[in-house]
Amino acid sequence: MPISRVTKLYAVEDAKIFPLLSDPAGGTPSYGAGIDVPGIKEMEISGDVEVKELRGDNGLLDSDAAISSVTVKYPHAKLSLDVLVALMTSTVTDSGTTPSQKSRWLMKQGAKPLPYKIEGKTPTSGGDLIGGDVHFSLFKCVMSSFPGLGFAEEDYRTIENEARCVPLASTGEWVDVVINETATAIATAAAP
Repeated sequence: MPISRVTKLYAVEDAKIFPLLSDPAGGTPSYGAGIDVPGIKEMEISGDVEVKELRGDNGLLDSDAAISSVTVKYPHAKLSLDVLVALMTSTVTDSGTTPSQKSRWLMKQGAKPLPYKIEGKTPTSGGDLIGGDVHFSLFKCVMSSFPGLGFAEEDYRTIENEARCVPLASTGEWVDVVINETATAIATAAAP
């Protein structure tokens, strides 16, 4: 008998982004290795539906609707220069020797958002199944607002990321939800 298709959703334990390397129409998408989104606090997926009504004879004759957009917001507690490089054309360089080492992220004029996949998961038993978990994946995302970077007075700064998600050109895949009977880590290897 299959597992239940109904579950609670409690907390988010892990999230990774995977740079989208290619998405050929009718082919197979390929992704770079997963990059941890450190201190993930939330993963909120929402969307818009456009409704069209056909009116005539002084009344409503028909109505149709289409999903017009899907977005994901995922604030996280720690800054990751590797995540920033995956989100937009930019570079990270490491230099120096102890005790004067540096990691520097640099974005230059002309930088553009880059496509990526995001996958997040609940902790073990974060769904209804004891020992299981729930994963959400969005296969092709592009940031829709600049990440909230900077500092906060006498408080921790949370990095805010938001992206618009579209179906893959290669497969049409858009959003994926998986309820696992046994908790599964997010794979980090490049794919395919």
